[in-house]
Amino acid sequence: MYGKEEQRRLFDLSKRLLLQAPDPVNALDASAMAAELRETIIYHEWRYYTLNDPVVSDFEYDMLYKKLQAVEARFPDLVTPESPTQRVSSDLTEEFALVEHLTPMLSLDNSYDAADLASFDERIKNYLGLPADLDIEYCVEPKFDGGTIALVYENDQITRAATRGNGALGDEITPNIRTLRSVPLRAEFSKFGIAKAELRGEAIIRKDVFVKMNEQRAADDLPLFANPRNAATGGLRTKDPSETSSRRIEAFVYQLGYAVDANGNSAFGLLKSHDGTIDLLGNLGFKIPQKSTDGGERRVCRNIAEVAAFCNEWQAKREQYAYEIDGMVVKANSLELQQRAGSTAHHPRWAIAFKFKAKQATTKLLHVEFQVGKIGSITPVAKLEPVALAGVTVSSVSLHNEDFIRNKDLRLGDTVLVERAGDVIPYIVKPMEELRDGSEREIAFPTNCPVCQSLLVRAEDEAAWRCENPDCEAQLLQRMIYHVSKHAMDIDGFGESQIERFYRLGWLRNIADIYRLDYEAIAKLEGFGEKSATNLRKAIGKAKQNPIHRLLHSLSIHHLGIKASKILAAEIENVMDLQGWDGERFRQIKDIGPVVTANVIRFFQHEKNVGLLREMESLGVNFTQTEDDRPKAVSADAPLAGKTILFTGTLAKMGRKEAQAKAEAAGAKNISAVSGNLDYLIVGEDAGSKLKKAKELGTVTILTEDEFLTLVDG
Repeated sequence: MYGKEEQRRLFDLSKRLLLQAPDPVNALDASAMAAELRETIIYHEWRYYTLNDPVVSDFEYDMLYKKLQAVEARFPDLVTPESPTQRVSSDLTEEFALVEHLTPMLSLDNSYDAADLASFDERIKNYLGLPADLDIEYCVEPKFDGGTIALVYENDQITRAATRGNGALGDEITPNIRTLRSVPLRAEFSKFGIAKAELRGEAIIRKDVFVKMNEQRAADDLPLFANPRNAATGGLRTKDPSETSSRRIEAFVYQLGYAVDANGNSAFGLLKSHDGTIDLLGNLGFKIPQKSTDGGERRVCRNIAEVAAFCNEWQAKREQYAYEIDGMVVKANSLELQQRAGSTAHHPRWAIAFKFKAKQATTKLLHVEFQVGKIGSITPVAKLEPVALAGVTVSSVSLHNEDFIRNKDLRLGDTVLVERAGDVIPYIVKPMEELRDGSEREIAFPTNCPVCQSLLVRAEDEAAWRCENPDCEAQLLQRMIYHVSKHAMDIDGFGESQIERFYRLGWLRNIADIYRLDYEAIAKLEGFGEKSATNLRKAIGKAKQNPIHRLLHSLSIHHLGIKASKILAAEIENVMDLQGWDGERFRQIKDIGPVVTANVIRFFQHEKNVGLLREMESLGVNFTQTEDDRPKAVSADAPLAGKTILFTGTLAKMGRKEAQAKAEAAGAKNISAVSGNLDYLIVGEDAGSKLKKAKELGTVTILTEDEFLTLVDG
């Protein structure tokens, strides 16, 4: 972007401007001074935020910035949209509008080793009819672990920025993106015949910046951010652009997804390769992955074998990189080949992600806590010496049950190997037996509930030990927490912390107490106030009118899930009808098995449970069947009438629940496993064993997401 002579000129200019007072005599002098200040500030932002190699101190940069602010304040007509002072808007964004991307932002297929990459290379050649021994040139670059963004430039000015969203639509975050100093407010695309362009990139925070940010938050007594990714994505979606700016987010650009000339015709004609396109974007001032020939992270590889070697090289040194990455992205370098290969509904055929192996670390197992769940299940939780793992600090790991502990031969004091499966869930892989010194002790699983001391029991067909005392305080608390949760009664703004606080105050002792809270007392609590108390009252009032299938599911009856709750709700006029049901009545209902039957009967035979329900009904909670509970009538000629259906993988155009609702509306029944009873399997991205099993059966109709939508929507 800047040659040596140009950089020397701008450096000298900035030194002169630092010595110059911000009080020009007239508008003409002010205009010249403002132009020089803008030019030098943009240069220093590029040096700092794009190259990470500043040539002036933070103080000197701030002085230049303040001089420009002073000139523009005195001569407001000199303010331009691309001025660095216009990055942060003074107005708060009230809400995010949905915008449509100029081209779909597809997901990437995944690979995990050299064999997967070889298969990817083979698929491209087969699809295009290329010789098997032909070498395809690939460009490899980091898979950044941040928030994906789309930037639109028109007539060289940034006009819109959005999140990835669902790939077709994203949240518009233009005011926030304008605060990122690594994103040019103006880029001269017109020099290359491009009138309108859409770029794809990733918003991320440097690891060292993240550490300092959390240190400052700790000093300010603020909650710490979990990891750089969360801090970056949260910063993109804040309603105050100045908050985005304060997080020092940077943006790497890695794709030119759309480019047209002034007549709306494709402007890709002069561009031959992905690597060349990235270089062009770098010359326009964007932050890009640097070439490996310069010690960077991007390389053009002659064939797939070189790709595998480069990916493995970066897997080994990912920790030394300044940013969090979870893999490498492999793209066919030729844009002409990309065009010929095209895309599926879910991913481009010419690109794939090489996913790094789950991160692992060793640490000490200090002790084990035994936690009691809402149905009395005892879950052992290992407390570890805190260890940094995949961007977070891990100090607690679930040990699931007694069998897990015994099968792994875990002992107190063990050095254990911990990993984050998929960089998400901490998991103990194994104890490092060779490091034992004899001081390790066996983990004693309790025989009594750690809260109420009731004798624990274990069913013959279950792995978990349970406390069967329904009055156990731990269970009562967990049942209340679940009752208000999104999956149950969905009481907005009423979460775990509030339940625990009200419980400590003695206001909650069972689920019914949720519906008799004293809102005047709540309004007087620190952190609440009249508005919060009123909002909570409205949310609880709304929950009282919920359909009864939500109420049934919220009662934490063992094995009574959402699906079974809906089935039962469709069969009764009032929740209390179930009190008179026997096993024979349950057996008349398809898909309600003997385990659910026994648990529901047991629940309604318990006098305390019945009394609790009567109490809730007297407090205004709906107990009668609603329209949402009644089975929907399906026409015999509905497109999927009488068919069974299953979704697997990640859908691109809708969530799983929305897809299942569409299937039910079309007459289908959603089931949970591949078997001879399955009619349709709808395949999304990263489909795994279910797809393989369906192919092996040979009797299942396999459809893509688009084919499914065509079938149900016409």
